[in-house]
Amino acid sequence: MDSARPGNPTDAAVLKMTAAPDAIELRHLRAFVAVADELNFSRAADRLYITQPALSRQIRSLERLIGCDLLRRSTHRVELTVAGSAFLVRARRVLGELDDAVAMTRSVGGEHAQRLTRLWELFVDLNRTGAELAEIRAAVEQLHAQFAPPADVQLRAVNAGGVPSLLSVSAGVDPASAPVLFLHGGGHVAGSSFGYRHLAGALAAVARRPVLVPEYRLAPEHPFPAALEDALRAYLSVLDAGAAPETVSVAGDSSGAGLALSMTLALRERRLPMPGRMLLMCPWIDLTGAAQTRAEDAPLVFTSHDAARFADLYLAGHPADDPLLTPLRTDLSGLPPILVQAATGDSVLPEARLLVEHARAAGVPANLDLYRSPTHTFHLFWSFLPEAAEALERGGRFLAAAPEVKAAASPA
Repeated sequence: MDSARPGNPTDAAVLKMTAAPDAIELRHLRAFVAVADELNFSRAADRLYITQPALSRQIRSLERLIGCDLLRRSTHRVELTVAGSAFLVRARRVLGELDDAVAMTRSVGGEHAQRLTRLWELFVDLNRTGAELAEIRAAVEQLHAQFAPPADVQLRAVNAGGVPSLLSVSAGVDPASAPVLFLHGGGHVAGSSFGYRHLAGALAAVARRPVLVPEYRLAPEHPFPAALEDALRAYLSVLDAGAAPETVSVAGDSSGAGLALSMTLALRERRLPMPGRMLLMCPWIDLTGAAQTRAEDAPLVFTSHDAARFADLYLAGHPADDPLLTPLRTDLSGLPPILVQAATGDSVLPEARLLVEHARAAGVPANLDLYRSPTHTFHLFWSFLPEAAEALERGGRFLAAAPEVKAAASPA
């Protein structure tokens, strides 16, 4: 009889390790990982939204089922044992793979597409029926209110050059380091720094930079160039606080991405220092909406009709061919490196493609990351949409690759 050669898959089937106890539950693993991350039962309990006694019971149950101590506790500190350190690596892997499996299954099963359609439903219906702007603004805030920033991100109000703003800072990050200036979307007529705190917080966590979100003025009460002047004031306040321009990045989604481009073009026009990098998420930069398309079977969140309405409110008679407002036709030479992220099912995808081509033709380092997603501004849904989480991780690495920052006083 032929024996199995070393490395043959049949070798692995002969002897098997003892199966893990069936009584081990996911909550036990999540509890252990939380305590291992924090090395503090109180903070870990807060992170998991359970009481400390309940957390302690879960850890003790896990140790009893495994048969060894994973944590060493004393009055003032918590430490991992050697066994705990070894178990932590594998517990993280198990949880990560399970989360990925669940997310992928939901995606394949259509759950994500259905959920996205439900989330956007009120906004789409209001726009379709020509609702009052106040109702549209409320719908946008209602959508954002369903999501929270990462648990370890702190939020505080700051004054950025006279512009009320919110600063998101992830744990372990110096709040005085050079920030990412994030300009939120909303068609120039809706959205807020508070509403966007979940996306700004996620960006702060992955980029390991503070994220500053100015509460710029909205149209039609404050048409162009009010939002642009607010963005410029916030950006220049960061430089005035001591940050080197090349260490400061700018990001924005949808109309906020368009505003980021307008701001950068205005800086160039005024011969002011440029930021180091730009991250543009699903950019809406063609105010006419002429370049928009619809992907088959995708929910049409942002139509050319919406674009025309919001653009009219934003421009309020200002010439639509202003070079600051037409980045697809304006010379982009001298702009910093740009990463554009777009979704396959987004109506503004053609604009993203054209922007990258136009920027490259002007000698600007520009790249397009394309993700399979059926919706506009898919980044908003990072908490359950794998493609959004992946895009933010990649965007965060792009921003984090900016030059090392010097400590600078944050906006007062």
